Amino acid sequence: MLNRQLLSPSSIVVVGASNDITKPGGKILKNLLEHEYKGELRAFNPNRNNIQGVATFNKIEDLPDTDLAILAVPAKDCPEIVEILAFTKNVRAFIVISGGFSETGPDGEILEKRMAEAVNNTGGCLIGPNCIGVITPEYAGVFTTPIPHLRSDGCDFVSGSGATAVFIIESAIPKGVHFSRIITVGNSAQIKIEDVLEYWDLHSTEESMLRVKLLYIESINDPDKFLLHARSLVNKGFRLAAIKAGSSKAGSRAASSHTGAMASSDSAVEALFRKAGIVRCYGREELTTVAGIFMTKKLTGKNIAIITHAGGPAVMLTDALESGGLNIPQLADSKAKESLKNKLFEGSSVENPIDFLATGTAEQLGKIIDACEKDFNEIDGMAVIFGSPGLTSVKDVYHVLDQKMKSCKKPIFPILPSVLNVKKDIAYFLSHGNINFPDEVLLGRALTRVYRTPAPSDDKIVLEGVDVPQIRRIIESCQSGQLPPDKIHALFKSASIPIAREIVTLSEEEAVSAAHSIGFPVVMKVVGPIHKTDVGGVSLNIRSDESIRLEFNRMMKIPQTTAVLIANQAEGTELFIGAKYEPKFGHVILCGIGGIYVEVLKDVTSGLSPLSHEEALSMIRNLKAYPIIKGFRGKPGVNRDKFAEIIVRLSTMLRFATEIKEMDINPLIGRGDRIVAVDARITIEK
Repeated sequence: MLNRQLLSPSSIVVVGASNDITKPGGKILKNLLEHEYKGELRAFNPNRNNIQGVATFNKIEDLPDTDLAILAVPAKDCPEIVEILAFTKNVRAFIVISGGFSETGPDGEILEKRMAEAVNNTGGCLIGPNCIGVITPEYAGVFTTPIPHLRSDGCDFVSGSGATAVFIIESAIPKGVHFSRIITVGNSAQIKIEDVLEYWDLHSTEESMLRVKLLYIESINDPDKFLLHARSLVNKGFRLAAIKAGSSKAGSRAASSHTGAMASSDSAVEALFRKAGIVRCYGREELTTVAGIFMTKKLTGKNIAIITHAGGPAVMLTDALESGGLNIPQLADSKAKESLKNKLFEGSSVENPIDFLATGTAEQLGKIIDACEKDFNEIDGMAVIFGSPGLTSVKDVYHVLDQKMKSCKKPIFPILPSVLNVKKDIAYFLSHGNINFPDEVLLGRALTRVYRTPAPSDDKIVLEGVDVPQIRRIIESCQSGQLPPDKIHALFKSASIPIAREIVTLSEEEAVSAAHSIGFPVVMKVVGPIHKTDVGGVSLNIRSDESIRLEFNRMMKIPQTTAVLIANQAEGTELFIGAKYEPKFGHVILCGIGGIYVEVLKDVTSGLSPLSHEEALSMIRNLKAYPIIKGFRGKPGVNRDKFAEIIVRLSTMLRFATEIKEMDINPLIGRGDRIVAVDARITIEK
């Protein structure tokens, strides 16, 4: 775990220090000096006697005991130096900047493990290797720039990539996003991102001001630990946003070659973040925009007033917000609207967006904000767009905006796009501790992402309606491979999952008899082939004995077919539930609209087993096809609570049947309160 020697060292030695500030060892020392590290600062270099005016040692054995060592020397030399410092100089914190370790292959991995073993054996802390370092209020232990001005109410930031950390810092500073501490873990030979989360969680009372936590992640080694501490932090009131890189196969390879660790399944990561209440971002601009949102007052509803003096940005912001589920409502109080309109120039609009024209003044902006704050009760937050063509200063406008952001209870999101035309005015605005969102569409998308991120789930397992002992008996009676229909039926019955009545038949006569027993119309499906539709193995709405016989004989000629299944014809909306077992993560549950559309549209959401009812409802609500499930243009919808119950029970079943590696229920047919599984495939491995 992170320790005092790393975060607040009383002494630091730079191993590989140099007078050449174009080298990492030289730049680290320069940064430590320029940012006024107040402890004992030492340099080690066997070939130099005076490095940047710092006490310099030529023999590692001559160094006095030191809290923190920062290494910027070739990888092959690092393990021996770490061992000497750890065992003989009481160094209990190491930052290894050097590359050339596990990211390069097995030989580098051996060097990395040797360093970690020495640090572990002496109870120390190791950051890196292959990182840019650490920045805390006490010291700037990095070889890069920019080094942001740290504030106690800024963001805590941990990154698996040093270079990406630099780019994220560069993205944050122009927006007014501040930092408190920055840690780059690189290859994570000892300290991993999960360990940083653990430290934040266990020391949260000491960090009451550090409400925002940002993460850039290339691998998650311990999902359970990650979830435990991330969920705990969010439940304590901290706000977390993260990028998880390596979602594609090529991206996974890139992450692996960079950090020496395999990237995790993207659907599993998505589910993990949702369970923890982490806002997932897909780029550094989005991450720093979400951080800015976190640093403004919290939006508690979904109704936004857009205040603008330019039409185009307001239209684009409206589209971005509404496409993500937020509302730009018409203002309801006609008397308040008329009163506000009388305070603006002729031609202004108070319909929302509220457009007070290019000639609008600072005083008018103040009156509009006051009306949205006090008179329009339906409004939950405001977005203010105000740029400049560069003809005059707009400092008075930004002064009013600054004052209103501090005094209003409702959040105000400033969109000040003229970062060049009125550069000094924006600098003035940011100097008062404000955030700027220069791109309205990026803000709109980020704001909806924050709004749609669910609260952390609880860790209870829903057992109601699920017969765990019976599920175990069924699983133990099965062989590895694809389960036959009777075993699938038995499992679903044990989990109270409604399933259409089905009969497996081996002859024409059995098929006809089964159809009469179930009742026409029926569905006929081949048993054997995995993708039944692709091979012509599904026939719907069969209504006669003759059709049964013809279809039975046709289907039995399809390659790999072993039998024909007869089932009752269900009508309604086709739904989908799937699951896949991911090592370390457990079962990832997917849901969406069923039939062939799940493969074509890829409209699915994911959750991590076991799921709560609220998690399942959130998965359903976040589908793009959610309006279809609710009911659309006169077509009956599906009971969302019933659909969620089925998802939850299946997640509980899977929690106690880890031998199930894949499950595919496609489709379930839903109509009102009735939802039945009409086709399912389950594969187990023992």
